[in-house]
Amino acid sequence: MRFIIIFICILFSIAANAQSAELANSYFRKGEYDKAIQLYKPLLESNPIRQDYFKTLLTCYQQIESYQDAQGLIEAQVLRFPEQVYLYVELGYNHQLNDDLSKAKQLYEKSLGYVRKNPSYAFMIGRAFRQNHLLDYALNAYQIAKQLNPKLNTEISEAQIYGEMGELEKMFDLYLDLVDKNENYFSTVQRYVASFITKDKTDSNNQLFRKLLLKRAQSNPKDAWNILLSWLFMQQQDYNKALTQEKSLFKRKQAGLERIGEIGYLSFENKDYTTAKEAFEFMISNDQSQVSEEQTTLIAEIYLLKIENISLKKGESRTKIEKKFEALLEQYGQNSESMELHLAYADFLTFDLEQPDKAIIHLEKIIPNSSQFGKGVIQMKIADILVFSDQFNQALIIYTQIQYDLKNSELAQEARFKVARTSYFKGDFQWAQNQLRVLKSSTSQLIANDALELSLKIGNNMDKDSLNEGLKVYARAELLGFQQKYPQAIDTLSYVLKQFKGQQIEDDALFTQALYFEHQDDYASAEANLLSLLDFHPESLLFDDTIFKLGVLYRDHLSDPEKAKTMFERIIFEFPSSIYLVDARAAFRKLRGDDI
Repeated sequence: MRFIIIFICILFSIAANAQSAELANSYFRKGEYDKAIQLYKPLLESNPIRQDYFKTLLTCYQQIESYQDAQGLIEAQVLRFPEQVYLYVELGYNHQLNDDLSKAKQLYEKSLGYVRKNPSYAFMIGRAFRQNHLLDYALNAYQIAKQLNPKLNTEISEAQIYGEMGELEKMFDLYLDLVDKNENYFSTVQRYVASFITKDKTDSNNQLFRKLLLKRAQSNPKDAWNILLSWLFMQQQDYNKALTQEKSLFKRKQAGLERIGEIGYLSFENKDYTTAKEAFEFMISNDQSQVSEEQTTLIAEIYLLKIENISLKKGESRTKIEKKFEALLEQYGQNSESMELHLAYADFLTFDLEQPDKAIIHLEKIIPNSSQFGKGVIQMKIADILVFSDQFNQALIIYTQIQYDLKNSELAQEARFKVARTSYFKGDFQWAQNQLRVLKSSTSQLIANDALELSLKIGNNMDKDSLNEGLKVYARAELLGFQQKYPQAIDTLSYVLKQFKGQQIEDDALFTQALYFEHQDDYASAEANLLSLLDFHPESLLFDDTIFKLGVLYRDHLSDPEKAKTMFERIIFEFPSSIYLVDARAAFRKLRGDDI
């Protein structure tokens, strides 16, 4: 019994500490340093090894300029943990804050002396210098250590410091040195470099990184530089150049086709169908007939069929594509192992041949042989098809069942979003909002973004009298758009624009109708809608979307590069925080004739 009481007391103590730490951190974040100090002092006394408590308490003292208390805190910590030699950096920095630069420099040199005695100390001492913004000293610590022990991997730490100092060429070179030393650092280097480059190929950082890669490729040829060049081109959405690099690498190494497939997929998603087709055709022609390549080759076949289908004009026969799908199903079998093929075929039957019942029957045949997750994926597609067929209640039952069967999975979150979207299509806006409220913090950024967008649309357009007639008709139009019934969707939105003119829903209706006009190749009507939105809804949340869309419309469909350039320029100067900024800048420079 005594042990149980002790155990319960320990649990209460842990819980109390956790609450105190949370409250102390809250005071710290709000700048209420005196209150934070009163909580952090006992926390550190009971947990002296907690570096986060020590550092935060120290910062609190320094923020209120209580340098004597800060010095006492550091000196007490030195007595407790004499092996933590980085504390001399903290002591020196405290003297610097107190304008005693001479004493500060002595302590900084003392810290570097420990690095000279033991190079491995460079990491704790360098980190302490860096945390206190003493970047030159931090760099010096790593360089001393590297000189004494060349085997130490200080490159990442040094590169991060050069990045903070704005010396990007030195930073990039150090990351490339790391890859040169060990290619296992590829993903690490890509992660760090990614924060310094953008989608804009004309960005100075992108151009510098490309220059350094090409320089190394000439002086020290190795596949690593081609792989990184391919990766850089993919970040810039320059898929054709990435494909050239990857094809060259494949021919030299006869490696797997996965990276070629990734380029094909990304090209397809970004509507670069020429590069996508070239990538998928390369995959098929270079299939080594290995079991490991079979699934990869099937995906290539599926995407080539999708590209062929997209290239057909409205009204053209799709019988040839249907026969190709049937041939693939015959070749790869009617089982769940070919999931992508079955889903693509179901989409083709539903959206292109308008045979949703046939699509559902086909999918139901492969459910019994599927895993639980595979079953969830197939059921999701069946529910989507039911929404296409206006069978909302049946679809909602299936979406809800997926949430129950695959709790906390990304598929379950997607199903919840589709419950919200289907409820929105039905006009049940309050229930849709309840579902979306949960999804705004989804672990999937894509689902969270979609949830936020739909939630804003509903919230901004719900009537105070709760009838929501305009929003109901608009939601019906969006359902018709989902069903790819664009002429009916356009007519429904025309009704919205006539019956609810001047109301909140008008800018959404103008923008969405413009998108549907574009699907119908009616670019003049799309332009008229977008211009009306700019003229009559200057406060619209869709304003920058509209300007960018007009730029693309003028550039790609209306053959008016000057107007396109004007629109892209407006994004650059009027909306510097827009998500379209990088694309607008690149498009503007290209239209201007810059060498990119």
